Amino acid sequence: MTKKISGAEYPLCKIFSSDFDYIIPSYQRPYAWTAVQASELFDDLHDFFLREPEESYFLGSIVLIKDEGRSHAEVIDGQQRLTTLTILLAALSSKFTGALRADFENYIREPGRPSQGLKPKPRLTLRERDRTFFADHVQSLQFDKLITLDPAQLDNESQQNIQANSRLLLDRLDKAFNSDTDKLCAFGAFLVQRCFLVAVSTPNQQSAFRVFSVLNSRGLDLLPTDIIKSDVIGQIPHSKQDEYTEKWEELEVQTGRNGFADLFSHIRMIYARTKARRTLIEEFKDQVLRVVPSPEKLVSDVIEPYAEAYLTARNAQFVATENASDINFLLRWLNRIDNSDWFPSAILCLAENKNVPQYVRFFLHRLERLAAYMHICGKNVNERIERYAPVLAELQLPGSKQAPIKAVELTAEEKREMLGVLDGPIYALTARRRNYLILRLDSFLSDGAATYDPNLLTIEHVLPQTVSSDTEWAAIWPDPVQREQWVHRIANLVPLTQKRNSQAQNYDFGMKKSAYFGGRQGISSYVLTTQVLDTAEWTPKTIQERQSMLLNVMAEKWELINQN
Repeated sequence: MTKKISGAEYPLCKIFSSDFDYIIPSYQRPYAWTAVQASELFDDLHDFFLREPEESYFLGSIVLIKDEGRSHAEVIDGQQRLTTLTILLAALSSKFTGALRADFENYIREPGRPSQGLKPKPRLTLRERDRTFFADHVQSLQFDKLITLDPAQLDNESQQNIQANSRLLLDRLDKAFNSDTDKLCAFGAFLVQRCFLVAVSTPNQQSAFRVFSVLNSRGLDLLPTDIIKSDVIGQIPHSKQDEYTEKWEELEVQTGRNGFADLFSHIRMIYARTKARRTLIEEFKDQVLRVVPSPEKLVSDVIEPYAEAYLTARNAQFVATENASDINFLLRWLNRIDNSDWFPSAILCLAENKNVPQYVRFFLHRLERLAAYMHICGKNVNERIERYAPVLAELQLPGSKQAPIKAVELTAEEKREMLGVLDGPIYALTARRRNYLILRLDSFLSDGAATYDPNLLTIEHVLPQTVSSDTEWAAIWPDPVQREQWVHRIANLVPLTQKRNSQAQNYDFGMKKSAYFGGRQGISSYVLTTQVLDTAEWTPKTIQERQSMLLNVMAEKWELINQN
């Protein structure tokens, strides 16, 4: 048996012939093309058909595990196109009658030829979950029955996509050709004679996966997890593949496709504890798959518990008889950080200690402070990864839950650095850092009772940034150097739930409170703003006292005062 990779360009009349018997392996992802991709494909084909009466249309490539001389072809890449093209050819066939219909049906089903040992069967066999549905409705041209089904009652999203794309392509054919049989036949002839696919075949699974990752150039983009899945599930004994495929796909549904990809990046970080320097596929194989004893254990002992922990962290849904509300409160604030570098540490802690809520609470309290420190102080991604690495390493030490994790604690220097930023010109920080800090401070003042919608947040100055000489502010704050010293510090900033009012920014203090800070009801949902509303005057002494008070609150809640 040859091991070489072979590739050739074939028209669809050859692609959908007895030379190829396509099987979608159970470990492949479901049919995922939506009406967006199906509509784009039809529009491209129809426009080309109208504009180019002689030229050929290239549909891309498919990758198959296939021995030379045999029709059996395991589809590694291309199932989305093959499935959608089958729906299109079936929809087209349903518009015909008699011999014309029978002719086009041959591209959908092998009619069988006993003299050649060919049995009647579909040319494309979908994954086991969808193959009967696809054969009974699409490949049997039972579109009237298919369209009437309630989408909510279908077994899965794949079947919903099959139904939606069938309805769309039937409708597009009607609109484009208005039931004109001659024009429909001409379009069908264009499809099978002048539309080409490159079929790349190899009997070697490893080389098929390599080609698969390179040639996926059309259609719904593959995520790294799709390729990793093919590799992992393909190594599991055939008798167990369906079981582990179902586990894998259920986890992907729970996390969402993009969330699942994020999870794999976090798992890689847990194992590698360094910044990625190659693709996720390469590093996951080298740093995770090489370490985990078997593909079964990867799914059951790594991906499954880490996915559960990831969802707990992302959705702030820790469940326990004690400490759950505190833990979820901390997770909600971690999710407000503008990066996800804290996730691996949270995932590892939650996965290993979900039955020890006291420990989880202790760790997340420290982790939230560490994440806040790096966010507020503007640490870059390299600095963050380097800082979290020893935390991950210590979490993985035997017996770590019996002793406090030291790496997650802020050092004395880090505490001083954070206090310095907190006492500086907060308004000069980026909007994400500034808004996060002010809302976190407000939560400290409300003892966690308040909830916040950052989409409604405006940060305003009490003492205006620009003071005119003829205003009350100039009389209270005559020294421009002193104004510059205090105007952007946290004591002079208030959060509002309304749009910025450029005119109101220069109101005198009394009018600013009543007409701007208090809103229509004269009250505020923010403690920071309510405190200002309850203040009689806004003098240098007022703001200095307020600055001292707010710094003390943050220092106490984040435990930033070094104990000597």
